[in-house]
Order: sequence, then structure tokens, then C-alpha cells
Amino acid sequence: MESVMRNHRLYAGICLLLLCSGLRGFGQDDLFDEVGVHLAVGVMKIAGDSAIDSKPTKWTYEEGVVWLGMMRLWYNTGNGQYYNYVKRHVDQMVDKDGNIATYKPEDFSLDNILCGRVLLELYEVTLDARYYKAAALLREQLRSQPRTAEGSFWHKLRYPRQVWSDGLYMAMPFWAQYAALFHEDSVFDDIAHQFAVIERHTRDLKTGLMYHGWDESGSEKWATKTEDMTSGHSPNFWGRAMGWYGMALVDALDYFPKGHPGRDTLVAILERYAEAVLKVRDTGSGVWWDVLDKPGKAGNFLEASASAMFVYTLARGVREGYLPDTYRSVIRSGYSGMQHKFMFVVGRDDYLAISGTVSAGGLGGNPYRDGSYAYYTGEKVVDNDPKGVGAVLLAAVAVDELKTSADQGNKTVMLDYYFNNERRKDITGASIRYHYTWEDRAYSGFSLWGHLFRQYGARTEPLPVAPTAENLRKASVYIIVDPDDDREVPDPHYLEASEIGVIDNWVKAGGVLVLMSNDSANAEFEHFNVLAGTFGIQFNFDDYHKVTGNNYMMGAFEFDRKDTIFRTAQNVYVKELSTLRLRPPARAHFTDSGHVIIAVARVGKGTVFAVGDPWFYNEYTDGRKLPWDYENYNAARDLAQWLLRQAH
Repeated sequence: MESVMRNHRLYAGICLLLLCSGLRGFGQDDLFDEVGVHLAVGVMKIAGDSAIDSKPTKWTYEEGVVWLGMMRLWYNTGNGQYYNYVKRHVDQMVDKDGNIATYKPEDFSLDNILCGRVLLELYEVTLDARYYKAAALLREQLRSQPRTAEGSFWHKLRYPRQVWSDGLYMAMPFWAQYAALFHEDSVFDDIAHQFAVIERHTRDLKTGLMYHGWDESGSEKWATKTEDMTSGHSPNFWGRAMGWYGMALVDALDYFPKGHPGRDTLVAILERYAEAVLKVRDTGSGVWWDVLDKPGKAGNFLEASASAMFVYTLARGVREGYLPDTYRSVIRSGYSGMQHKFMFVVGRDDYLAISGTVSAGGLGGNPYRDGSYAYYTGEKVVDNDPKGVGAVLLAAVAVDELKTSADQGNKTVMLDYYFNNERRKDITGASIRYHYTWEDRAYSGFSLWGHLFRQYGARTEPLPVAPTAENLRKASVYIIVDPDDDREVPDPHYLEASEIGVIDNWVKAGGVLVLMSNDSANAEFEHFNVLAGTFGIQFNFDDYHKVTGNNYMMGAFEFDRKDTIFRTAQNVYVKELSTLRLRPPARAHFTDSGHVIIAVARVGKGTVFAVGDPWFYNEYTDGRKLPWDYENYNAARDLAQWLLRQAH
């Protein structure tokens, strides 16, 4: 009765939170936008020295799944406190030389690999070599990880010749991310192979569900003997094991190179997986049972972490185009069911917590876990378990992204990499592009702005060659930022008359062009102004809004509350920019003390937006540096949405 009453209080409690929260930058009219934010409040409020409780931080996958959820929430909100939370806890574990406290590589435990994904993100964001060194330790473990005869990683050294579905999530997305960052393209064959092998050995042909694990030797007490490839599988379909595997699929796919045959392999597995998961959903509640194929059986229960993992997998699968839109109703029903069944408000502190997570699930060991129905349903069910909290955080962000990307059309935002083509050597010595690129996650990059475009349904692509009528035909929005001069690169690509003509014709036909210059000390003006002048815009050779140190007030602008572009941002920060000089068809959109800061030109069927600063690079949007009073994240989101609305 206490559980029922608590769940009845849930919905009213969440609604009260939404009405009273007062959090800047977040809507208050839709639960799909708010659950992650209020759950994160709870994570940070009760964290102590670890991710969820007051125990000392350990290098475990339980910490890792919460950290990943917080990092995703950071990118979806621009709120730097979520990033700072994760970094603070990781920094407790990783010293300046990249050594990881409590990590024992000799255990060959795949569970230890998951946190490496956060190390890679922190390295990309900070370029601090210690995070790379720590991640490289985990990569070295995988080089020596024991394998089955078919090449699958053992789950742990202490579980010889065993492959568990959980292990795919622990290791494969990290391995794919590491390979994509540090140029190990050859490993993607191996990654795809391991996904396929475990599916072949654990997928039940009748139901499509996957057993928890597989013993190559067939000697474990839990290993079930059959006459087909599944011989040696564990005896039951445990929800969270399948949940881990599904999340592994969609997360690893993020890093597979375009055109790699492994992409098709993983997508085909995901399609089979989604069909099977759909069939065992509890239609009354929208969520899933702990033992998937035994609904309502004595002892079985609806389980939070597996349900969140399935919602996450399906939501990301639909959003990335791997799964059809027909799953949207299932995702919405599942997420609503999670809210009603598993979430509750904690007392006067007014933060969300998660109930209904089974605390553990494994095979073998001491005491011995036989994989029976009685074993899985006999494990303790707890509140606020980090595996449940982390999975719900991830699901909340994924559902939010799916919701905002719906009905946005099929649009591509293309960012110039030809006129802006700065390069540096990465930590491996390879030459890579950086500075105002989609991939650059450091202060100098546009990774967060690219995320916002994608959040609203657009594809983001680079254009590393000169614009032509053919390649611009694929673009709805084309962005040119701070073209190079010979101070930045030895052989800059200056805009030529033929290229300007191509861009002009593309705009007149309905294209949306964004021109972002820089101040007089950091920009190429002569050739860029020929292009801008085609639309009645000139970037002045000046340096307006100079800022001394961190005196942010010197760079503050205030938009009108009724601004037609920047609808949710009022106080913004732009420093040291070039002002604009205009003639028709260009019109001033925003001025400061008589200086034109932002202009818009309507040309034929198209639109040109111009500002004299790169403005939305990560340093001033991701919440790590700029005080929260400044709403640059909101402004970047507003502009992304406005540009997409202008595109035909």
C-alpha cells in the first residue's frame, strides 16, 4: 500500500516541481523536458563523495553510467554544474600522470572499461593529457583481454570463457569512441564481430530475446545445452542484461565510420532486438518485467533500470534513423510508465528519486548465481540505485532529443571547412582540423552548436572543399566562420568570384547563409567582405566591445524580450567583434549605441544572417566558463531553430 500511495503522489509531486523550480532556460510545461534536470538535482544533493551515496568514489561501471547521464544532460542544457560534478569525481580517481585509483588491470574486468568513455569526453573537452593517459590504460587492457575461440572478450578473468551481454556495453562503445578519436579504424571489424557473435549464441529464435550470458565451455551449472548455436546459454531472459546490450548497440554506432559494413550488421541486430523487446512490454504500464518473458508470474516485478534502457535504446534508434517512427508511441508510453511507476519526490528537498531497480544480477561466482528465475526475482529491489538513476538520466535526455527533433523536416546544416581550415597535431601526432568545427569539443569548437542543430532534427555536415552548385544543393543552411588568412595557415583559401557567384545563386534559390567574422586582429576581411557585400553587408575593420580579463559585464548585450530570433535569451555575451555597415537589402536586427551588431538580408527566396564574431563556440556556450547570468546557450539554440525555420 505504501508503494501504491507513493506512486500516486509522484505525478502531482513532479508537476509541483515544474511549477516551482524557477530554473532558468528550461520550459515548465512538459515532463519530457524536466525529469533529467530534477533527477540530477537529487544526484548532486545526496552525492557526498560518490555518484549516488556517501561511499568513497570507486572506479566502477555504476559510477560510470551516472556520469554518462550527467554529461549527456550537460550538453542538452548548457548547464556547467553537471559537467563540473562529473569532472570533480573523476579527478578524485585520476592523478596528473593518468593513473586510476582502485583500477586493477590484471583483473581483466570489462566492468572497469565503461568509465573510460567519460575520460575520453573530458580529454576532448579539456585536452588535458592525463585523461588520455588514463583512457590509454583501459585501451591497453583490451589489447590483452582474454578471448573465446571466436574472438569475443571474456567478461572477466575470473569468469573464463564466458561472455555476458552486459560486457558489450561496458567495453564496445568505449573501444569505438577511442578508435574514432585516435585513428584505429581497423578495430571496427572486431567490434561488429563481437556484437554478432554474442547475438548468435544468446538469441532465442522463437522469441527473439537474448539470454543473459553464454559459456563457451558449457561447463558452468547455469549453461543450458541445446542442439544449436545457443548451447551454453544461461537459462533466462533478464531485463537489464538485454538493456545493456541495446544501449551498447546505439552508442557504438555513433562512432562507426560511414560506409563501414559493420554499421549494417549492428543496425540489423538492433531491428531484431527492438521487435523482440516490443513484444514483451507490459501494455498496461508501458514498462518491462525483470524476467522479460514471464509477465505476472509470482515473484516477477516491473523493473526500472531495464525499462529505462529499453526506452533509451528505442529513442536513440528512432532519432538516428535506425528504427522506424512507429516506435515513437512505444517510447512515449514507456517513458510515461517510468514516470508513474518508478519516480518519486523526496520529502522537503524536492528532488526526484528512482524506485524499483534490482540491485544486482550476475552468473556464477561465490555464492553461486545459477541464472534461475528464482535467482533473478530474489535479488534485492532498491531505491536510487545508480544503475537505475543513470539509465533514467540517459533515457530522459534521449526522449527529450527525440521529442524536439520530431517534425523538423529533412534539413542539413553545412559548416565550411575550406575557407576556415586550421589544423593542429593531436596527442598521437596526427594532423586534425580544429577551430570552429563540429568535431572540436574544446573551447575553440562548435560541437555544442552542432548538437543543438541535431537536437532539432537537422543533420550537421562539414564542407571541406570549395562550394559548388552541386554540393550546396545538399545544404539547407551553410555557415562560413572566420575565413583564414596567411597568419593562420600557410596557404589560405580566399573566396574567389566564381565561388561567390555560386553562393549568391544558392541563397537566391532559397538557401540560408550564415556569415560570422571576427575582430580586426583575428580575421580576413578583404575577400570575405566581397561575399558579404553581395548581400548589402560589410564587416568593419574594428574591435568593438573589448573586454579586460574576466570582466564579463564589458561584453554584455541585452536583447528585447520580443526579439523575433532570440526568443528565450535576453542577456548575452559577445566580446571583441567587428561591427557592420549595411545597405539594402540588409537590415539591422540588433544595434548597440548606434553600432550594428547583427544583420539579416532577404535575398530572393533565401536569407543571410551576419554577425562580426564566431560567438557560439564552446567557450561561451557550454557553461564551463561563462557565468550562468549570460544566456549564450539559449541564444545558440534560438538561432539554430530560427535558421532551420527559414530553410525551405
